[in-house]
Amino acid sequence: MDAESGKCPHLAAVLADPTESTALLNRYKTAVRWNAHRSQEVGYPAKRRKITPPECGVCGIALSRPYACLHCPFAGCWQDKHVKLHLQDTGHDFCTDIKTGNVFCVECDDFVYDSTLTRAHTSVLLAIEERVTNFQVEKHGREPFTPWVPNSQEAAALERTVPLPCQGRRGLLNLGQTCFMNVILQSFIANPLLRNYYLSDKHNSKLCKVKDCTSCEMDKLYSEVHSENTAAYGPIDLLAKTWRVSSELSGYAQQDAHEFFITALNQIHATSKGSTALHCICIIHSTFAGLLQSDVKCERCGKVADKTDPMLDISLELKGETGNEQGLTLASCLRRYTHPEKLGPNEYSCEKCGKASHASKRLSIRKLPPVLSFQFKRFEHNSADKSAARKIEAPVRFPASLNMAPYTTLVMHKQEQTKESGSAAMSLVPDRALGPEALYEYDLFAVVCHEGGIDNGHYTCYARSHDEWYRYDDDKVTHSTLSACLNSQAYMCFYVKKHIDYKPHVTPSYVVTREQEAVKEKEREREREAARQKEVDDAILGVL
Repeated sequence: MDAESGKCPHLAAVLADPTESTALLNRYKTAVRWNAHRSQEVGYPAKRRKITPPECGVCGIALSRPYACLHCPFAGCWQDKHVKLHLQDTGHDFCTDIKTGNVFCVECDDFVYDSTLTRAHTSVLLAIEERVTNFQVEKHGREPFTPWVPNSQEAAALERTVPLPCQGRRGLLNLGQTCFMNVILQSFIANPLLRNYYLSDKHNSKLCKVKDCTSCEMDKLYSEVHSENTAAYGPIDLLAKTWRVSSELSGYAQQDAHEFFITALNQIHATSKGSTALHCICIIHSTFAGLLQSDVKCERCGKVADKTDPMLDISLELKGETGNEQGLTLASCLRRYTHPEKLGPNEYSCEKCGKASHASKRLSIRKLPPVLSFQFKRFEHNSADKSAARKIEAPVRFPASLNMAPYTTLVMHKQEQTKESGSAAMSLVPDRALGPEALYEYDLFAVVCHEGGIDNGHYTCYARSHDEWYRYDDDKVTHSTLSACLNSQAYMCFYVKKHIDYKPHVTPSYVVTREQEAVKEKEREREREAARQKEVDDAILGVL
């Protein structure tokens, strides 16, 4: 590795030669393309043949994460260094981790970086993803990705900007038992969709004329956090506005972080652009909104009645599939959440049978949101006896990466069809009808934790910033690790999609409305001007 440039001289020499560069890039793209085709499919149980994974060319073991030589068809394992031995024995220089696209140089004895390979990796992944996501729209294929290139006006604006050495990490002052608010605000700050929205000036607090606008306070919050000032910030105005709109959260008593989260979402939604009663495309619904589907199946006639409801988050009971609090994981809580529930004859009346009957009800996720928020129900309250309230201390294991495919309506219906067909052998088989697996994968970016008892607890937050993890305890910000975050006592978890899907050729309705109103306003102004001119002309004629 070149100490001055930070680049691999061996890779730079190969890429400088047109012939060698073309051969290397073609093999690299082939390796990336092979893995991309596999990752863009979702598996579900079916009676079909198994797809054989590649094997190590030395020991013959099946490779879940193969390393491919970029000079010949050899693939080997990294754990036993067989791919490294192949490079040394054959005199070949480079191999790639097919799963991540990282390139290893045997001469440098390290993984190396080059922007040419990074661009090739991204272009191959995008091309395949665009090709297999055509099912999302009816008449048009997915709009091809084009990198942003500033025009002359944007380039001139960029030249006038002053870069600020901000990191987007800043502690928040405790304004009197307001740790519940601070942790939710830190999760908002770490949320990439909210951050990009406010930092791109989509809501300008200096131009907004709405009274008690919570979205203006969010704009100020992002401006403060991404400033040169590193001292702890006190969101006093945001707290005051919360007190005015929600009497339940007013005062200096201890409050629930999840309750503040829902209140904040509602207030930002109410004061954001695109907020409508029918189909809202405000930043909150564009970020957190999904759809839950409820399927109720009559046990008498087999009719299934389905109903969809909007959701902003998912609240999970701290009980596994067996109903106890031992060995809990996020996956086991989700399986219990989507497990069929028996309904008695007094709880359901079938439209087809025309009478009350036994039925089973099952929840599934019809539409996944870009950001998933999970709340673990750690606080149990007894309405009859308030003193019986308790906090569930059971630990819950949750992953850094999450695949939500098994809990979606589409995949669960596929599983039911497979079971009804009487398949005996069950194996994991990709199905293109379910779309690319990238649409179901999420990454953890924030965790809200509750420490202590139900009456004397304290909230802290773990959040990811520039691929590093930090712990936020009000005004104290300390560097942490992913391991510490995953071992914390989570109360809320926030996941963001690895790949955001989008629809092409769609102009937001509020933009269309705003343009139409501007045209109408100009017409009204012309009419008023014509009326004023007519009055002046009539007055002059009267004098004459």
